[in-house]
Amino acid sequence: MSRKPERATDQSPASLGFRMPAEWNKHEATWIGWPHNRTDWPGKFVTIPWVYGEIVRKLSVGEMVRILVDSVTHEEKAKSILARAGADPSRIQFFRFPTNRGWTRDFGPIFVKHTNRKNETAIVRFKFNAWAKYKDWDKDHRIAERAARALNCRMFRGQIKDRDFVLEGGAIEVNGRGTLIATEECLLDPEVQVRNPGLSREEVETALRNNLGVRNVLWLGKGIAGDDTHGHIDDLCRFVNPTTVVICREKNNDDYNYAVLEENIERLKSMRLEDGSKIEFVPIPMPEPLIFNGQRLPASYANFYVANAAVLVPTFNDPNDRMALGILSELITDRPVIGIHAVDLVWGLGTLHCLTQQQPE
Repeated sequence: MSRKPERATDQSPASLGFRMPAEWNKHEATWIGWPHNRTDWPGKFVTIPWVYGEIVRKLSVGEMVRILVDSVTHEEKAKSILARAGADPSRIQFFRFPTNRGWTRDFGPIFVKHTNRKNETAIVRFKFNAWAKYKDWDKDHRIAERAARALNCRMFRGQIKDRDFVLEGGAIEVNGRGTLIATEECLLDPEVQVRNPGLSREEVETALRNNLGVRNVLWLGKGIAGDDTHGHIDDLCRFVNPTTVVICREKNNDDYNYAVLEENIERLKSMRLEDGSKIEFVPIPMPEPLIFNGQRLPASYANFYVANAAVLVPTFNDPNDRMALGILSELITDRPVIGIHAVDLVWGLGTLHCLTQQQPE
């Protein structure tokens, strides 16, 4: 019988020795929500399950893939596509947990691991309110708690000042050693898509430290054009090892992203890691602007996902695809770097990292 997740206490995950590990640390599983909400990809939905099939096929080579489905029928449809895609069925597990959307990075369970007891993991359940933008989020908000029950896993409520703290997984990037990077636009904007109204910068930083076990919070400025999350870091700047990030750079100075990304690079130059050392950074190109139905899409190579058996990188039929894959291959050498065609996928305003959430071993 599964135990109930723990109620909130004065003891935070950090005070008890838990920390969010880096994405490249070995996974027990990747969580992903099978697509079903046609409004996320209007006019293109028919292609999306097949993209997911390819993603799951690549993931299942090296780890379990835990897939959220709405119903028996939804599960059977997923199984049919996965079988035809060649995914390993022995490494696929389904959970009939209904969702509003499929962006599991943002509402799924965020795992932390004990720094001394290496076999102990827990889930921090942050509040999810659909990026402070959409009204339908009640099913997504329940997923972390349902996952904790299914895994018989300890769960903390992510809180600050005795209230639930709103946070999406795509808003944060950690190196696993105590440093976290986020954007001011996403977590500190006082007027647009406000996640935690009334909280100061210092209080937001305290919430991140207490709940994720980080010591060093660094702030970039704005996110890229087309991002309806209002500044998620995972379209912009990502750790590839404990001391190095890749950060997007736009060469066309007439593009909106040019000034935004140059400012973020300037900020990085003066930033320090948790041990006081400088952050090494490697620019990674942006693809040409991708526009569909008159809308700029958040196409970015930074939305890659580091799985056990591969680094999956979104590609866009763009001349810079090869350059981005080459840069990441030089920086991450312990597993292959593989491109996943994402032109249709990004019409949902997210790609590979947005869809996935890692569960550490």
